[in-house]
Amino acid sequence: MAKKKKKGGASFLMQGSILAAASIISRIIGLVYRIPLTDIIGDTGNNYYGSAYKIYNILLIISSYSLPLAVSKLVSANISQGKRRNVYRILKCALLFGAVSGTIAAAILFFGADFITATLMRTPLSIFAVETLVPVLVIVAVLGVMRGFYQGLGTMMPSALSQILEQIANAVISVWAAYVLYSYGAKVGRLLGNEENYAAAYGAAGGTIGTGAGALVALLFATFVLIAFLGRFKKTMKRERRTNVDSYGSIMKVLIATIIPVLLSSTIYNCNALIDEAVFKNIAVFQGYPESEYGVWNGIYSGKYQVLINVPLSIASALAASSVPALTAALSAGHRKEAKHQIATATRFVMVIAFPCTVGMSVLASPILQLLFNDSSELAANMLMAGSSAILFSSLSTLSNGLLQGMNRMKEPIKNAIIALVLHLIVLVALMLGLKLNIYAVVIANIAFGFIMCVLNARSIRRYSGYRQEVRRTFLVPAIASAGMGGVVWLLYKLFLYLFRVNAVAVFLSILLGAVVYGVLLLLFKGLREEEILRFPKGRMLVALARKMRLL
Repeated sequence: MAKKKKKGGASFLMQGSILAAASIISRIIGLVYRIPLTDIIGDTGNNYYGSAYKIYNILLIISSYSLPLAVSKLVSANISQGKRRNVYRILKCALLFGAVSGTIAAAILFFGADFITATLMRTPLSIFAVETLVPVLVIVAVLGVMRGFYQGLGTMMPSALSQILEQIANAVISVWAAYVLYSYGAKVGRLLGNEENYAAAYGAAGGTIGTGAGALVALLFATFVLIAFLGRFKKTMKRERRTNVDSYGSIMKVLIATIIPVLLSSTIYNCNALIDEAVFKNIAVFQGYPESEYGVWNGIYSGKYQVLINVPLSIASALAASSVPALTAALSAGHRKEAKHQIATATRFVMVIAFPCTVGMSVLASPILQLLFNDSSELAANMLMAGSSAILFSSLSTLSNGLLQGMNRMKEPIKNAIIALVLHLIVLVALMLGLKLNIYAVVIANIAFGFIMCVLNARSIRRYSGYRQEVRRTFLVPAIASAGMGGVVWLLYKLFLYLFRVNAVAVFLSILLGAVVYGVLLLLFKGLREEEILRFPKGRMLVALARKMRLL
């Protein structure tokens, strides 16, 4: 029994690692293409692009973000019980649901775009970017069903490959379309007497066209894989013993009942970004700031700060996605000890990554911004330094949301997200009206939201699973090792900058050596055990290297 559990834990972490690796690659591609995109459309264009994407993202969550999680839960539970005929019916019901919900969301975005952009978001020219995203909602809803289906079967590879293909197509088309439409927008702007803003707005629309192209490429790939897989899957269905098969009506009811709590949780958890921007811009207008000023602030926040912060968050998102079917299967089989082990493993893995990312992003804030965006402004650097802790809290809150959903405690993330949303809004308004912190208020409020979610989710996990969080190796050791790494990275950066006089060389070398220092400190302080390292990708190679260095 112990061997089975260990194998299951290793498989769960490996599948999460595959999806995490793909997510990181996708985020890096996304980061790389945002560099030329920002060069083309500027901070003003990033303001339009960011506003459009946040509006689209909320409807995307409503129509499709909850679908992969719900589908993976249902598929995993039925596969563990040998009900393959039910699995096939779940897929068909989910595809229908995705197509319908995506179409409804697209209609809402199409007819409500003008009111949302002009009245709520105080960014009327973002309407061009918003309108190009309308058909994408249908594509991504159907794509989400397919990804959830694969994840429920316990394989992350199709989802991982589709993510990478999506981002490659997105990167190429976004930059090309932004360049073409920026020039066209400049011509339109000259006729209307507002060349800079119209050029930036049309350029932002070019960036969102790339989003649709990437989603379409991913959908075509996922469809090809699904068709190939279903041929073999139907043969195994025929060999399956005759069991009671649920009706399509009952499956749709269960699907909707599973989607709704996940949907509410995901929407409330993710709508804080849209609400933050709407509150920020409306208060800025009330305080007398012109759009040209608060638009640039938001452009830096959306186009640089959030882009950098989101790269390490992909690990937590991937582990959350892989945790849900694994936890559901373990709990369905009555393996509570295995479920606790998976909670501990996922949490430790995320913290081992999140702590050094938080410290490294803070220490090298200005050098990284100069390297990627040629931005040496104090505003951008201070924003990234002050807000880097969002990586830590958002990573843990994202993971803990997934853990609670995998435990079938759907109402807990909803309740916790509502509390966090209200409290963080109080912080945001107080900091803007009371202390007049402007865009920094948004950064601090975002950190507060993540922190509150972490505390509330941790309490819920302890209450419903009996899991008690181990503190020393999960939090204290990574924090101490990251602090030591941060000091070394800062000194190395200064040294390499003095020796080579090139910022890019100093950044790359200090990050590379900093990662080595962190790994050594983590092992010296016994932050990871040998059996835990073996579950990581290339675990045997890492263990062999650590033994040679006498760290194990």
